[in-house]
Amino acid sequence: MGRLAIGWPYAPPKDLPVQYVSTRDARPRPDRVEFADVLLRGLAPDGGLYVPNQWPSLSVSEWRGLRGRPYAEVAERLIAPFLGGFLAPAQLRQVIADSYAGFDDPRVVTLKELASGLWLLELFHGPTLAFKDYALQLVGRLFDAALSQRGGRVTIIGATSGDTGSAAIEATRDRATADIFMLYPEGRISEVQRRQMTTVPSANVHALAVEGSFDDCQDLVKAMFADAPFRAAHNLSAVNSINWARIVAQTVYYAYAALALGAPDKKVSFAVPTGNFGNVYAAHVTRLMGLPIGDLVIATNRNDILARFFGGKGMTLRAVEPSLSPSMDIQVSSNFERLFFDLRRRDGNAVAAAMTQFRGAGTLPVSEAELAEARGLFSARTCDDNATLAEIERTWRERGVMLDPHSAVGVAAAKAHLAAGHDGPIVSLATAHPAKFPDAIERAIGRRPDLPPRLAAAMTLPERLVRLPNKLKDVEDYIAAHARPIAEAAA
Repeated sequence: MGRLAIGWPYAPPKDLPVQYVSTRDARPRPDRVEFADVLLRGLAPDGGLYVPNQWPSLSVSEWRGLRGRPYAEVAERLIAPFLGGFLAPAQLRQVIADSYAGFDDPRVVTLKELASGLWLLELFHGPTLAFKDYALQLVGRLFDAALSQRGGRVTIIGATSGDTGSAAIEATRDRATADIFMLYPEGRISEVQRRQMTTVPSANVHALAVEGSFDDCQDLVKAMFADAPFRAAHNLSAVNSINWARIVAQTVYYAYAALALGAPDKKVSFAVPTGNFGNVYAAHVTRLMGLPIGDLVIATNRNDILARFFGGKGMTLRAVEPSLSPSMDIQVSSNFERLFFDLRRRDGNAVAAAMTQFRGAGTLPVSEAELAEARGLFSARTCDDNATLAEIERTWRERGVMLDPHSAVGVAAAKAHLAAGHDGPIVSLATAHPAKFPDAIERAIGRRPDLPPRLAAAMTLPERLVRLPNKLKDVEDYIAAHARPIAEAAA
């Protein structure tokens, strides 16, 4: 696996604190932003995504020293360099401890062997039973810390293809510092996913069902951030994976799993079910921090824009097609822009022009050299609905392990990777509890999964939601009418 050769002008000395630049800042010397601003803004004012101006790095001996350490200790060591002194060490330690205190598994994550060379990393032991909890429980507390330092409040807006919404709502519900408005594509997420958002009674939570696809919801969020007067009037912030803090928090479970399986003295590969590229990009960041990772295999469903790109066929938009794994029903993979920024040697002007062309013509301009470099860092495999059901049935029959459809896509990709002659170990990410997708499980194995207590309550509580058309004005008008004034003092 190749390493990305990052080189750009004005790189700071390695002993300076990490700061952040926008992927679309076209100036020769881009503005550098502190972590707290990156956290609260989410998206840069120019529409770009924030990335560090340098990559913190751990030595081989430091990686070895983290072996066998509790998840919270690994998290503290990996996350601290990106904060640039935003929190004192003792404060960060407490924030991390609080973030994972409510997880069902005291180890925070669960690593299971499925077959020789194939491991499953269960990431559904948090409050909403999905991998998004591992980042958002932390991000919610970081928001509180930043706003307590600065005063005031924020209006959080986000788009979800399923699990981000409930995890973000759980992390921010009842907080005096924030209102949250979560857009989701009506009829295109599972009933359990919907109810986890719509049954939360907190006054600061608003679930908005939008007529359209996840990409439509994501476009509305980006348009609201691009509307400067609206953004300023409501102090908008984001908790989607466009928020850099989400990426940082997700690096931890890759390091934790790799260390458990012999890293840094052994290269561990990962198969990652992903649509928006954020989860697998976090693995790439861990690699850039010096952890020797083997292969990063992107697992996609029928909405296979990433598989087509990394398969050498370019990045061209197609219509979003509903599938059994709705959280990956995405064609515009927003976090790919962060990788593209490095492929373009951190030329913000070139990235901005390319992204404008992508959204206008539907095809991202990528050179042969850039494509070759990207394919040296990632590979990708596609798993359609029939193959997803077959993998759920096979894993249940052979191992007694129940997989949700997204996790099944990852396991199928991992098995195909091993069958192609690649060495293990490879870790496939189990991104959600199977009970969140009972209809798909029943189709595959003839029985519905038992509902954990966390989910059972959501299936009986009354729902609170608002249906809106796919129109920016309608969404902005609703938010303007229901968001509390940002000058209102936090209680």
